[in-house]
Amino acid sequence: MSKNKHKFLTFAALMTGATVAVHFINHTIATAAQLKQMLHISNDNYFEWRFGNIYYTKKGTGSPILLIHDTLPGASGYEWSKIEDELAIDHTVYTVDLLGCGRSDKSSITYTNFVYVQMISDFIKKIIGQKTDVIASGFSGSFVTMACHNEKELFNKIMLVNPPSLTQLKQMPNRKDRLLKAALEIPIFGTLVYHMIVSRDNINNLFIEKMYYNPFHVDNQMADAYYEAAHKGGYYTRFLYSSLAAKYIKYKISVMHLRHWITVFILLKVKQSQTERLSLMIIVPPTRLLKFLFSKKQNIFHMLKHLKRFLNRLKSSFKPYI
Repeated sequence: MSKNKHKFLTFAALMTGATVAVHFINHTIATAAQLKQMLHISNDNYFEWRFGNIYYTKKGTGSPILLIHDTLPGASGYEWSKIEDELAIDHTVYTVDLLGCGRSDKSSITYTNFVYVQMISDFIKKIIGQKTDVIASGFSGSFVTMACHNEKELFNKIMLVNPPSLTQLKQMPNRKDRLLKAALEIPIFGTLVYHMIVSRDNINNLFIEKMYYNPFHVDNQMADAYYEAAHKGGYYTRFLYSSLAAKYIKYKISVMHLRHWITVFILLKVKQSQTERLSLMIIVPPTRLLKFLFSKKQNIFHMLKHLKRFLNRLKSSFKPYI
C-alpha cells in the first residue's frame, strides 16, 4: 500500500512540476509576443457588448463605412491600417476588432457564426446609428451576409474581400471536431498547443503561402501585429481558435440568404510555380444586373465568349457598387 502511495505522490509531484513549467512557458511566450506594442489602444473606443467589450476606431467624416477583418489567428482591425486613412477622406470609417480578436475581449465562450452576426448588427445599431456600407474580409463575409439577410435595413453596400467558398461554409462540426475543441481548451496544456500553432514561424508561413501573392512583398510590421494579436489576452486567446478549428464558425449560406442580391463570381487562373486562383465577388441588386444583361442586343453567352470586354463592361456598369 505504501509503495503505491509513494508512486502516486511521485506522479503528482511530477505533474505539478510540469504544469508549473508549462504555465511559466506560456506566460513568457505571451509577454514576449507583445513587446513591440504594434496594437495601439484608446480606452475611449470600446463598445460594451453582452459577451465582452469590442474595440473599434473611428476616423473621418461623411457616409459611414464599417471595416471587418478575417477570423484567422492573429487577425485584427490593424489589417485595414493601410487603407482606412484614404477612406476617411470622404467617409466616417469604423474599424472593429471582432470579439476574441486583437484588442477586444477574449471571452471563454464557443464562438459561432451567429455570435458575430448579432455583434455586427448591434454595433451598427448602437455605435454607427445609420445604414452603412461594409467591407469584410475572409470568413467575416459570411457573418455580414447573414446579418444583412436578418436586418437588411442596416446595410447599404457590401464588399467581400477573398470570401470563402460556399462549399467551405457547408462544413459542420462532427465528433472529432468536438474532441479537438475540448483538447485545445484544456487549461495550461491547451494553451501551450495553441502557442505552438501560432508561433512566429507559422505566422510567417501563413503570410508567405496564403496571404501575399508575392512572398517578397510580405510586410513585417503586419506580421508583427498578427503575432501580437494572436497572443494578446493570455490564456483566453485559444477559445476563438478552438471554435474555428472545430468548424463552429461556419454556416451554410444558401440562395435564400442572397435573395435580395445577385452574386457574381469571376475566377481567374494565374500560373506561377503552381496554379493559383483569385476570386472577385461583386454584389449588386438584381434589377441593375438585369438592366446590364439586356441593355444591348448581345446576350450573356455572347459576352462570355469575349471575356475581357465582358469584364470591363461589368466593372464599369457596377462601379457604384464595387
